[in-house]
Amino acid sequence: MTTVAAPSAPDERRWKALGVCLAAGFISLLDTSIVNVALPSLERGLGASEATQSWVVSGYALTFGLALVPAGRLGDMRGRRQAFLIGLALFTVASLACGLAASPSWLVLFRLIQGTAAGMVAPQTSGLIQQMFQGAERAKAFGVLGTVIGVSTAAGPLAGGLLIDAVGTDDGWRWVFFVNLPIGVAAFAVGLRLLPRYPAAGKHEEFDLFGVLLLGSGVLALMLPLVQEQQWTGREKWALLPVALVLLGGFWAWEKRQGLRGRAPLVDLGLFSLRSFTLGSLISLTYFAGFTTVFFLYALYLQNGVGYSALASGLTVLPFAAASAVGAAAGGRLVVRFGRKLVVIGLGGVALGLLGVMVAVELVPGRNLGWASALPLLVGGIGSGLTVSPNTTLTLTRVPVHRAGAAGGVLQTGQRVGSAAGIAVVGSVYFAHLANHGRTDTAMQLGLLSAVGIIVVALVLAVADLRERHVRPEPTGEPVGRGPGEGGAGEAVQPGT
Repeated sequence: MTTVAAPSAPDERRWKALGVCLAAGFISLLDTSIVNVALPSLERGLGASEATQSWVVSGYALTFGLALVPAGRLGDMRGRRQAFLIGLALFTVASLACGLAASPSWLVLFRLIQGTAAGMVAPQTSGLIQQMFQGAERAKAFGVLGTVIGVSTAAGPLAGGLLIDAVGTDDGWRWVFFVNLPIGVAAFAVGLRLLPRYPAAGKHEEFDLFGVLLLGSGVLALMLPLVQEQQWTGREKWALLPVALVLLGGFWAWEKRQGLRGRAPLVDLGLFSLRSFTLGSLISLTYFAGFTTVFFLYALYLQNGVGYSALASGLTVLPFAAASAVGAAAGGRLVVRFGRKLVVIGLGGVALGLLGVMVAVELVPGRNLGWASALPLLVGGIGSGLTVSPNTTLTLTRVPVHRAGAAGGVLQTGQRVGSAAGIAVVGSVYFAHLANHGRTDTAMQLGLLSAVGIIVVALVLAVADLRERHVRPEPTGEPVGRGPGEGGAGEAVQPGT
């Protein structure tokens, strides 16, 4: 088999190219949270019903999650540069269309397209990092990516609050989408010049359409009852969960059959023989189930329970966002030395910070809560940075480069499913107590306690992985099939235990 040699020397423009990827990643992840504070503006300015508001938020999460793995595999096969630029262009155009939407129905449609485009962009970023960087540089690049993930999610409420405060509630929601345009256009123009043109690893491989259908149906059946938990009353919606398990089980069997027949699967199941990938994906799924619910819950409580404006609500999470950036930057430098220990410390910091917010709600209820919760959120933010960035590095470090897009898609699909599941669980705790007892302070504390419980599950997984590494270190050799001309995944980063 003819092989294509990888570049012998690193591309001198790789850090600038990384900046393009991160800019696109920032706006796509920002849109998972920035819209939350704009919902009252949507209701007033566009006449959006509660069902429409729900789909503006959940529809984006759905299509984002559905597109990740197929888009990642497509990038692996046909070239990540092309897939990234197409996704970025579609996201930018869809953002413009969302901002110009003349009716709630059109907004929901454009929002679904926007989510699909975001799902196309995200896995290409992790794949391009795998291609452009090696060794400690790769860990540093993933550290910067972790910064963007943490800051974009946390900064969404603040950015939305600032825009609505500046423009007004009638049209403020439109600028929540328009803000993507200058960043998207600039990133696309610079990306055309800077993104590397690596040869595609699987130009002659057949795309697994049936696998896409099985996985997409399974993820849809899994996420729908989670993202619509508050809107779909009754227990019938949970009947979709066993359907999801059957479909995902069928997907697993189909992919195994594809591998046995010598055909290229959508997801290389050999990835799950890697403890680093399997445990890292589970930790990521669980952590995002607890992490993202905090912003949903906190914004809801501050605006509806305490009477904060959208801007004031967004400002209260600024300590978390800033500390998360610092923690992720540090994590990118330290992960090679400390490995999974860093994730354990980070998860402990997040749990401690959220417990501190619970205490602040109890001792300083009312308008001064924002100041009282600043220090706990600072601690939680540092912990978050030390969790997301190192865990991403450790999860993908031994993944072969030619499978990096699909692997990144699996990782981020878990994040989206985790976010939806966490909001469903924590939101149900919050709303159930509110409906039965009407005390917003206690409802907030119970919701936060639920989020802490989910994060503790991630902490237990990280500790178990750490202990297992001491007993039985994971092999550093190539664990799954090597792509044409590409080095072993185990050569990338050798983090400590």
